[in-house]
Amino acid sequence: MEQLKHKLSMILEPNLVKEIEQSGTMMSFKEGDIILDYDKNIRSMPLVLSGTIRVMRKDEEGREILLYYLSSNESCAMAYTCCMEARKSEIKAIADTPVDIIAIPHEKLDEWLTKYPSWKSYIFHSFTSRFNELLKSLESVAFQKLDERLIRYLKNKTKANGKMVVSLSHQQIADELGTNRVVVSRLLKMLENENKVILYRNELKVLSSL
Repeated sequence: MEQLKHKLSMILEPNLVKEIEQSGTMMSFKEGDIILDYDKNIRSMPLVLSGTIRVMRKDEEGREILLYYLSSNESCAMAYTCCMEARKSEIKAIADTPVDIIAIPHEKLDEWLTKYPSWKSYIFHSFTSRFNELLKSLESVAFQKLDERLIRYLKNKTKANGKMVVSLSHQQIADELGTNRVVVSRLLKMLENENKVILYRNELKVLSSL
């Protein structure tokens, strides 16, 4: 709980932090664990204390694409919306690294909006941040070539995880970019030839020249 107080006291009122302690449920996940899944009822909203979560969405044909990452002190706006409207999850949230969260029960979400100004600001800021990230993703798909999208993806990945090694297979990267493995492998090999990445088995190291 000391970790919780330290993390949240920087952005929320002391009384609200106490209520989060009392009402929330601390949860830990290993890398690769599914935190939220498609078509599941969402009864709480995850607030990230440490680690990184990647949020995915799939189309009608079952193809997945990366929407955004969540890191320390961030929460999922889409989970909040599904939770408040009692809708089943339209996203999948996966632990990109070991993750600690506190799950906020749905009945508290609306109550705190009118009770605590900092909670209202936090939620609005979360929606704005996620919306801007979605716009960037849309612009990337619409206007950027795949090699540019791949470079942006790698930069965002290393920034979110705080390390220069990306532990994903070429197929996983292709899935998150909405393309195929052969194309991703070719582009990664091109980046390696340009001394921008070093390729290993199921992981790669991003160099400062990227």
